[in-house]
Amino acid sequence: MRHRVVGLLVALTVMFGLAACSDDDASVPDVPGSAGISQDAVIIDVRDQHEWDAGHLEGAQLLAWNTGEFAAEVGNLDPDAEYFVYCRSGNRAGEAQAFMENNGFTNVTNLGSLEQAADTTSIDIVK
Repeated sequence: MRHRVVGLLVALTVMFGLAACSDDDASVPDVPGSAGISQDAVIIDVRDQHEWDAGHLEGAQLLAWNTGEFAAEVGNLDPDAEYFVYCRSGNRAGEAQAFMENNGFTNVTNLGSLEQAADTTSIDIVK
């Protein structure tokens, strides 16, 4: 019985991970241009520092997923605020979104990759 539960959990994790990795634009929300994003909204880049240094959305905040920085800092964020997260492919952003939602955040949107986030929000990529 225990092996079945573990197997089911592994299967669900893989299934959600693959869905988050999808390059299908249908999974990226139709967010209006930057003028339509609330001034109070927080944009979080969950990539690593070297990815950030290569280019990121103007005004975004870096909270790297893979280093544990994101998990360490999420408790300092307002769970009632509006958040947009992105990464390289949408995978880490999907994991970050799920983590936030599991911790009481109710308004979190996965923008997918940096390029998808820029296209969707009309926010410039800066270095």
